[in-house]
Amino acid sequence: MSKFTKKKSSELPAISTASLPDIVFMLLFFFMVVTVLRDDNLLVKNTLPKADQVEKLQKDRSVYIYAGKPSERYEDKYGKEGKIQIGDKFTDVSNIKFALTEARQKLLPELQDRVMVALKVDEETNTGLVTDIKQELRDLNMLKIIYITSPGNEIDSQ
Repeated sequence: MSKFTKKKSSELPAISTASLPDIVFMLLFFFMVVTVLRDDNLLVKNTLPKADQVEKLQKDRSVYIYAGKPSERYEDKYGKEGKIQIGDKFTDVSNIKFALTEARQKLLPELQDRVMVALKVDEETNTGLVTDIKQELRDLNMLKIIYITSPGNEIDSQ
């Protein structure tokens, strides 16, 4: 018979949390590197007109078209006339069909038939350019158009 006996406990030992901060910082750096904050690099001036009735819409089935004068960085290269931007590239009115077809194919297959075109038009843009864009959209049978504005009332800001 032994005088010293060990008690066997059925408890699990405590989990070491010493490496937990390392794991948290590693995940933080991973998500900082992988996250995309902005889809498009804006090449045109985009001061949006104000509207008093603004709704927030889903972005998952939208294709954005930016219209306006080139920003100051690009004035020397592209001039001061109104330009159309889809994605990260300038395009002409004649190439809108190709650019929108390409942008539509990037969406999920079930959303390609229900795509909405979001127009972000600078407040100083010529109306003729917007009319040309809308005519090309009619030819493509993309009839759901959203005009993106900023909240506020144009009359109060003058």
